[in-house]
Amino acid sequence: MTDVVLLSEEIISGRRLSKNDDLSFFYDCDLGLLCKGANKIKNALCGDDIELCSIINAKSGRCGENCKFCAQSIFNHSGALEYGFIGKSKIYERAKSDYLQGVNRFSLVTSGKALTGKEFEEALETYKAINKDIKIGLCASMGFLSLSQLKSLKEAGVTRYHHNIETSENNFNNICTSHSYKMKIETIRLAKEAGLEVCSGGIIGMGETLKDRIDMALELSLLDVASIPLNVLNPIPGTPFEKLKPLSEEEILRTIAIFRYINPKKQIRLAAGRARFSDRGKKAFLSGANSCITGNMLTTTGTTIQNDKKLINELVNNEVV
Repeated sequence: MTDVVLLSEEIISGRRLSKNDDLSFFYDCDLGLLCKGANKIKNALCGDDIELCSIINAKSGRCGENCKFCAQSIFNHSGALEYGFIGKSKIYERAKSDYLQGVNRFSLVTSGKALTGKEFEEALETYKAINKDIKIGLCASMGFLSLSQLKSLKEAGVTRYHHNIETSENNFNNICTSHSYKMKIETIRLAKEAGLEVCSGGIIGMGETLKDRIDMALELSLLDVASIPLNVLNPIPGTPFEKLKPLSEEEILRTIAIFRYINPKKQIRLAAGRARFSDRGKKAFLSGANSCITGNMLTTTGTTIQNDKKLINELVNNEVV
């Protein structure tokens, strides 16, 4: 049996796990020791800063993709809100408010395969206005954009592009068939070619195996993304996944810790599903996570900016390593 605490020390010293390693020990190693090791890696290689990112749902519903988890797909019947691009004024005010509350990064998220035409041009003007006046990092999540679009985002002040791979390549067709895993990888490649950092992760609890999660972590390591958001599925009525059994807290913590072992220097970002934790996610931050999505624009986080800042202060002042 692999000594996960010793392995954490080796990772801190420079060892990196890969697809060539036998990682089956992750399946049943002691969870407490695994999380302790992940926390040790995080503290040694990332420090104790926790980055807060907020998002605004700038265009909602009517998405033509058939992702089984998504409330906004036209193939599902969740009753999700439907509206076009909401415009510069609302987005600017939200970005300013979040910045004044201590948020580090701010992202526009839009439904659909790709934001195009007049709506994309409005988004560019919005980013330019925010970048001019507000000292907040800017991100975008707008689907399968072209290289020229991604370059335009960078010129407008965006520094990071979000594009989840969602799950392992092996499991991808079980959750979506209207686009391919290879298309996801190509969009990430284009974003990096455009000079943008990449934020890419996925959703756990969609019926995948732990091996699928490990494979996803390994793929993201190869892609060398800057930030890895981990969402925990919130089974939404009206979607094909509505009756899936929610993951236990122990399964979630094991997954977070594994992602830290495989991606030791990256941001492991808690996203949707934090309401599942009895302690507001404190255990997750002590198991390898070091950033999160915050605020009331992603309701499944189950938290607010002020509550997250309070939690961060508790962790910084009281954490025992």
